[in-house]
Amino acid sequence: MAEVKTGFSQYKGKPLVRSGDVLYYGDMKDKYVIKMQIKSKQTQGDMEIADKVSVQLLSTDPDVSPRKAVIKTSEKHGLYPAIDIADVWLHKALKEN
Repeated sequence: MAEVKTGFSQYKGKPLVRSGDVLYYGDMKDKYVIKMQIKSKQTQGDMEIADKVSVQLLSTDPDVSPRKAVIKTSEKHGLYPAIDIADVWLHKALKEN
């Protein structure tokens, strides 16, 4: 299957889009996406680094209420652990369906 160019950044073949302190990982055309929200930051030198990151596996079904759309949730310390768990959850959820 040919890969579609979306104009978005990609991580392991899936779109990764950031708006402020919220990142979405996955394609909205798929059944599930990941939402990562940076809850707190630390300053290291002259850079701000994500400290606490909320990770949610969400259903993209428009008929599901926002509350029921949250399939899994977790909080990680740092962006890299958050992206790691997000990738595992998303690939597993998409593979099962």
